[in-house]
Amino acid sequence: MRVDLQYTIVRSLKRRKLTITVERDRSVVVHAPEKTSEEKIHQVVESKRQWLHEKIHHGQKYTDVPHPPGKELVNGESALYLGRNYRIAITNTQSGNIEFSRQFLIPPELAQKGVKVLIDWYVLCAKQKILPRVRHYANQLGVEYGKADITDSKFRWGSCSVNNNLSFNWRLVKAPMSVVDYVIIHELAHLIEANHTARFWNIVRAQHPTTNKAKDWLKQHGALLEQNL
Repeated sequence: MRVDLQYTIVRSLKRRKLTITVERDRSVVVHAPEKTSEEKIHQVVESKRQWLHEKIHHGQKYTDVPHPPGKELVNGESALYLGRNYRIAITNTQSGNIEFSRQFLIPPELAQKGVKVLIDWYVLCAKQKILPRVRHYANQLGVEYGKADITDSKFRWGSCSVNNNLSFNWRLVKAPMSVVDYVIIHELAHLIEANHTARFWNIVRAQHPTTNKAKDWLKQHGALLEQNL
């Protein structure tokens, strides 16, 4: 019995051609021009059935790992930052804010507010660490983009819109810098080659020779990045 493919359709007035993506949670999203009929979309999806089956069952796709019960902002707990786990110490700081010095120093009054205060710190660090590197690699590739933002996208590490705007998941700041650079270069390369062709991967690997290692790291540890702590 042939199983129907489930997918979500996202239409846009500015989009000129239809594309299909398989998100990390294995969901299928069809990006289509505004006037594309559902019949046409269905035909394209069916024509890509084998490709979609392979993508959906690819090892890099995963289901979210449940958040470990009881993991809170307390002394002795740990949190990821730039690819390593660091201890959390609940202590007063000179600035009154979260500080990082080979461990997370979190004032007691902030720790009482829960994990959100650490997420806010991650977002700020992501802006400081990622956005300058976007400009750096854009210059190296000789490309221009509209704007770059840090977002809270649940199932994408990064994206490049039809308007050449870039967005990056704040959770990336938990990954090693080589992985962050890979995601940045990956999205910038889409400004040269929209699809994942051989030319696209040649562009990425020319700028990031350890691309395969970065992809393997995300495959192995990506679900951990999704956890808030």
